[in-house]
Amino acid sequence: MSKLINEIKILSDEASLFDLGARYVVPLYQRAYAWEEKEIVQLINDVYYMENVEKYYLGSLIVAHVDTEYEVIDGQQRLTTLYIILKCLYKHGMLSGEVSDTLRFSCRDKSNYTLKNLTNLIDEDKVEETVRVGRDVVMAELTRADFELTRFVTNLKKVVLYRIEVPQNTDLNRYFEIMNTRGEQLEQHDVLKASLMSLLSDCGEKEWFARMWEACSDMSGYVQMHFDVESRKQLFGNSWGDLPAFNSLSGLGDKNREESKSFTIREIISDSFNVGQFDGDEDGGDRIRFESIIDFPHFLLHVLKVYVKIKGICSDDGKEITEELLDDKKLTRAFERVITNGVIGNKRVYDERESFSREFIKYLLCCRFLFDKYILKREYVNEDSEGKWSIKELKVSGSSAKQKAYYVDSHFKTKWEHTNSANGRAKTNTMLQSCLRVSYTSPKIMHWITELLYWLCKDNFDNLNRLGEYARVSENIAARSVKRDFLDVCEAKVPIKYNLGVNTPHIVFNYLDYLLWNKKREDFTFEFRNSVEHWYPQHPSEDMFTKWTSDEGLDSFGNLCIIQRTLNSKFSNMSPEAKKSSFDNMIKKGSLKLRAMAELTTAQNGQSASTLWRERLYLEHEKSMIDMLVSACKKACGEVN
Repeated sequence: MSKLINEIKILSDEASLFDLGARYVVPLYQRAYAWEEKEIVQLINDVYYMENVEKYYLGSLIVAHVDTEYEVIDGQQRLTTLYIILKCLYKHGMLSGEVSDTLRFSCRDKSNYTLKNLTNLIDEDKVEETVRVGRDVVMAELTRADFELTRFVTNLKKVVLYRIEVPQNTDLNRYFEIMNTRGEQLEQHDVLKASLMSLLSDCGEKEWFARMWEACSDMSGYVQMHFDVESRKQLFGNSWGDLPAFNSLSGLGDKNREESKSFTIREIISDSFNVGQFDGDEDGGDRIRFESIIDFPHFLLHVLKVYVKIKGICSDDGKEITEELLDDKKLTRAFERVITNGVIGNKRVYDERESFSREFIKYLLCCRFLFDKYILKREYVNEDSEGKWSIKELKVSGSSAKQKAYYVDSHFKTKWEHTNSANGRAKTNTMLQSCLRVSYTSPKIMHWITELLYWLCKDNFDNLNRLGEYARVSENIAARSVKRDFLDVCEAKVPIKYNLGVNTPHIVFNYLDYLLWNKKREDFTFEFRNSVEHWYPQHPSEDMFTKWTSDEGLDSFGNLCIIQRTLNSKFSNMSPEAKKSSFDNMIKKGSLKLRAMAELTTAQNGQSASTLWRERLYLEHEKSMIDMLVSACKKACGEVN
C-alpha cells in the first residue's frame, strides 16, 4: 500500500484511532458538525448489525498533511461522530482509559470546548449545540435496554478507515471533480471557499469570510436572515435593510454577539413564553418563502463578472478574462484564471491575492443583498404551490427582542423623490425581469442578471440613488437583444422580411408582450411559453384549407405566436378559426400577441376568418407589431448609458 494510504483501526485492545500520535484539524472552510439523529444512528447500526467478517470498511478519510497536523478535507462528519462515540465509551466506563484530545476545529472555540468537555459541560455559554445533541443521541443508543454493548465494542474493533493523504501540489480542483466517497462530497463552491480562505492570514478574517460565505450560499430567503441578530444589526443596521458597509473584515467585532437560541418544549408551552422571542419572518400570520431563480455557483460567477468589470481586471494580453457562458462546471477554474492571469493596471492579481479574497467576499455579500432586494424571485404564500413573480425588500417591525421581518414591494425611486411618485415601478420592474427570465431559461446565459448587478454596484453603488431609472436598464437589455437577434437580421434581407419562423428568438415575443401590457396594464403574467407556433398551420388538418408555404408568408412574424409546449400537439394543425373557438380560455390566459391575433380572426363579408387571415390580416397584425418593436427598440437603445 502507498505511504499516502494507511489503513487505520477505529479501536484496538491498545488504543483508538485518536491515540496513535496523529492530530486532526477540521479547517474553517468546512461546515460545522451537522450530523443529526438519523445519520448518527445509521453509523451505530452499521457497526452493530454488520456481518461476521474479519474487517469492516467504514469509508475514507481524506486529509492533507499540514505542518504537524492532518487537515481533514473530507469525512469530518463521520470522524467527529466516531470521536463522540469513543469519548462516551471511555468516559462512562464502557472501555478503560481515555481518548486523547487530538481532534479540533480551526477557529471554532465552542466546538472545541464541547469536544474536550463532552461528558462534563459546565459552561453553557461555551457549548456547541450540534455536538451536544450528537453526544445525547450516542448515549441514548449505547444505553438502550436491548443494546448489547459487548457486541458493539467487539464489532467496532473490526472497523477500519482508509486515511488517504493527498500528495503535495495536488490539483484539488480536479481531485474533487472525480472524488466520490461515502461521505458528503464537496462541491466546487466548497473547494473555492477553501481556496479563497487560504489566501487570508488572519484567523478572525477567515471566520468572518466563512460566515458571510455560508450566509450567501443559502439562496433561500433573504441573506440578512442567515445571520444571528447581533451580526445582522452590525452588517445591515438596526432596520436590517442597509447596504453592508465595512472598512475591513477584521474590524467586524464578534465578541458578545447574540447566538441563535433554541427553545425546549417545556419553555414553549409555559405561560411566560412569548412568540416575540423568535426571529420572525412572517407578516400578518402568512407563511412566506422565496425561491431564487439561480443557484449559488451561478451567483458566484455573476459576482465574479461584476467584480472583474468594476475593478478593471483583464488578462495579461488585454483581453477579457472571464468566459461569456456562466458555466458552473468551470467555477473554480474561472476564479483561478482571474487570480493567476488577471492584471489591474500594472499590477498582477496574483501578487495581491490576499486583497482579492478580502475584497471579493465584501462584494459577494453586497451583491447578495442587492440580488435579494432588486432581482426577481418566485414568492410562495402559505400552501400556494404555483407562486408568483415578485421583487420585494425585507423590512422589520417591532424593537429589541420582538423585531420581526416582513416583506413589501421594493421601492424604485430616485434620491429625494417621494415614494408615492414611484408607485407602479415595482410592477414594471417585475414584468421586465420576468420577461427576461422566461426568455433565457438556461442559467448559463442569464447575462441580464450580471448587467443589473453591475449597474447597482458601479460607481461605488451611486446608482442606488437613481433607482427610478432601474427599469430602463432591464428594458435596454431586452431591446438590444430584439434589435440584434431579430430586427437587424430581418432588415438585412432584400427585400426586408420578418420571417424567421419557429427560429424567432423567444425574447422577441416576450418583449412585445411587455410593450402590449405596458400600454393598457391589463391582467397578464409571464410564463414559460417556449414553443413558437404558426397561427395559420403549416399542415392544415382540414382539407378545405389551402397549404401555405414559407415563401408565401407562413413563417412571417405576423403569423407566429408563442405558447406552452404542452399545448403544441392540440394546437398546431387546426385552422385559426378552430383554434379561436376551441381554445378560447387558453388564449385569454396566453400571450398578449396571441390574444391580439385571435381578436383579428373574424369572418367578414362571407369570407372565412382563416382565408382572410392568410390573405391580409396577418400582414396588418405584423405591421402593427413590428412598428411597436422598432419604435421601442430605437427609444430604448438610444438611452443606453
